[in-house]
Amino acid sequence: MKIKITLFAAFLFCQISVAQEEKKDSTATNELSEVKVVTGTRTERVLSSLPLPMIVITSEAIAKTGVTRLNEILNEQTGIILIPDESGFEGVQMQGLDAAYTMILIDGVPLVGRSSGVLDLSRVSVGNIERIEIVKGASSALYGSEAMGGVINVITKRLKKDMFSGNLSYRYASFNTNDANANLLWKKKKFAANLFTNFYSTDGYDLDKSTWLKNVEKYHNTTIQPKIYYDFSENLKLTVSNRFFNQKIDNKALIESEKYTGDAKENEWNSQIKLEHRWNSKLYWEYELYATNYKNDAFLNDPNNVLFDRTYYNQWLFRPELRTTWSINNDKLTAGVGLNYESLDRTYFAKDVKFNSQYVYLQYDYNPTEKLNFLAGFRYDNHSEYESQLSPKLAVNYKFNNSFSLKGSVGYGYKAPDFRQLFFDFTNPSVGYTVLGYNIAEDRLNQLDTQGQLLYRVEGISFNKPLEAESSVNFNFGTFYKKNKLRLDINAFYNSISNLIDTRVVAQKTNGQNVFSYFNISKIFTYGVEYNSTYDFTKEFSVSLGYQYLIAKDKSVIDNFEDYQYIRNDQLQTIQINKSDYFGLYNRSKHTANIKFDYNISKIKTDINLRIFYRSKYGMFDSNANQILDKYDQFVGDYFITNLSISKCITDKLILQVGANNLLDFTDPGEITNLAGRQLFARIQYNF
Repeated sequence: MKIKITLFAAFLFCQISVAQEEKKDSTATNELSEVKVVTGTRTERVLSSLPLPMIVITSEAIAKTGVTRLNEILNEQTGIILIPDESGFEGVQMQGLDAAYTMILIDGVPLVGRSSGVLDLSRVSVGNIERIEIVKGASSALYGSEAMGGVINVITKRLKKDMFSGNLSYRYASFNTNDANANLLWKKKKFAANLFTNFYSTDGYDLDKSTWLKNVEKYHNTTIQPKIYYDFSENLKLTVSNRFFNQKIDNKALIESEKYTGDAKENEWNSQIKLEHRWNSKLYWEYELYATNYKNDAFLNDPNNVLFDRTYYNQWLFRPELRTTWSINNDKLTAGVGLNYESLDRTYFAKDVKFNSQYVYLQYDYNPTEKLNFLAGFRYDNHSEYESQLSPKLAVNYKFNNSFSLKGSVGYGYKAPDFRQLFFDFTNPSVGYTVLGYNIAEDRLNQLDTQGQLLYRVEGISFNKPLEAESSVNFNFGTFYKKNKLRLDINAFYNSISNLIDTRVVAQKTNGQNVFSYFNISKIFTYGVEYNSTYDFTKEFSVSLGYQYLIAKDKSVIDNFEDYQYIRNDQLQTIQINKSDYFGLYNRSKHTANIKFDYNISKIKTDINLRIFYRSKYGMFDSNANQILDKYDQFVGDYFITNLSISKCITDKLILQVGANNLLDFTDPGEITNLAGRQLFARIQYNF
């Protein structure tokens, strides 16, 4: 570890030293800093002037990597880790917060269909993406629940001038993985259209050949995204956007050494209608209507082909929203009002449950001088199932000169109790334990008691007050520097989360098994620092470095450490541990880093892109049974992953690409199930 830290410090010192020696007449620029973004403020802003921690992934950067799914490109970003849950889906971890606290948007509207809080990001193809905007830290002041840890907004391509263009591409990779895209864009005067289609299939992969089950089973999916634009005038514009996704997965299970087979089907559609109306040079309105539906239906048949188990999931979201921006000299006042109507019918729910909420938000983008920018706002949510939420935020950016600025922000975020935490009604058929959602727990406990299934109920537990939303206070303080060939971002962050929802025992059944329900129990905190830099050694060769240091701990463990201070070691000896031995929350690494090399050989029209990623050790479970993760537990060891892609322009329109993800073929079948080993690929694309 000392060697790794020394190498990182040496590389950082070299970058700064070389930058200081650069001649002032250098014409090298970093175009990324001038990218205009919308997610952080809901208005168009230059990235370098934004007083919030934010990164942008451009379509060019995505194309160079050769990846095809959203989870793959996000996993290559500093401070973002893709964590698989028990279902196998990979969720985003940002600033040490789980996937349930990050909102995922496509063109500004949210996706639904979370399993235990995790959204399957492999549902989203990157073939028609213009850019991905990622805001880190509490964003509930604009986006409400699920944005407590941040927002990821996928923005698709759109033509801005009259023409017909597009591309066709095909990629073949290891495990018989196929990815085919067709993206067609057309614009003629007032009318424009975009049609994107994607087909993806894979045989999956198997890290342990001794078992019948694979880590990922065979599946295929199809995405179709038609979009229509019509400009009634320069001041009145209509957008109609749709997205259709369907997927089929081979479903397998091994129960008491017998093979059970079936399949799982997913279907999703999103529909957005938006009217943009610019009344005059100062007043701008947006009228938006959005609806989406996600369905999942899976079954298993026993060895005799008789139905053994079936699960289903059917979620709807309907959301009208009205937004306006009023320009006042150099300032902007943004306001919005909307309604969310949600319903979910799924396995282990007694009925089809419904949520509805109303919200309003207000934001003032204030520029008292050319150097100083304030961003202040709040959002108020009134919900049918939990207490109303007020989410304020304040951010400041001070620009010392064209090269250097400081920025800071403080914001409140919240995460509403989800359908599962309120309405779940599950009894494990083989073991016999029961998990009850908070809103139905009292009635079901009374029912179980009447039926003679309860041995006792835990004293002092009441369901009289509504389950509260999880809440957080988020602080960020950072700097932006760009001069000559160097671009640098540093951000320090702190999150304090209260009312964390977790399970606890509420009763014991006569079969000896427990009944669990959900309560506001824990307080956790995360803090750390994130560093990103890019240095252009020449016009053809650049190097990027990213690093995150993270601490994530449970405050209740620290405050009551005497309850956890003794463990039994391998020799069955009882030993005492100290507070300093407490490692923190599960599945968090203290150190993650990446280094990326981009080399363009213009003479032969070839681009070489090499990325190396590092993750330090982390713990997955409490192996010594003292209810916390400490240094004496078993850990997943630190590791490196190397990805390589080489792109060659055969002609001005034809591109050939080859590469390898996980080039050095690192795997850990027992601990890391989402690393598939070396994946070779070849891709061909035709642009027109």
